[in-house]
Amino acid sequence: MKIAYLTRKEFFSCAHRLNNNILTKEENIQIFGKCNHENGHGHNYSVTVTLRGEIDLITGMVFNLEKLKKILKDQVLDLLDHKNLDKDVSFFETRPSTVENLAVFIWEQIAESVGRDKMYKVKVKETFKNSAVYMGE
Repeated sequence: MKIAYLTRKEFFSCAHRLNNNILTKEENIQIFGKCNHENGHGHNYSVTVTLRGEIDLITGMVFNLEKLKKILKDQVLDLLDHKNLDKDVSFFETRPSTVENLAVFIWEQIAESVGRDKMYKVKVKETFKNSAVYMGE
């Protein structure tokens, strides 16, 4: 049995506002600073999804890359690209749209389609300096 890691990278752009409705306006400003601006702001994100699994003896693949590409388009990119996370994605109605929560969202969106046993890592890069990794923990 040979185990390999398969990675796919995609890109999307969207807006958000770091804010938590259970906090006061002052608390939100103190915690989130300029990212709490009322009108929000946007990022050009990248997401890297890594799957882990046994290399199939027939196909030579851990997972069909064309299928992964379609899953990411249908279940992630179509929902996020050129959207406002806080207004267009119900997941963020109850949690701040941080890069950490975005990584969790993407994991949850695709885990059933690719198989939870194959999920290894989701990395979301928000800026050149900021990124988050979620590994299902």
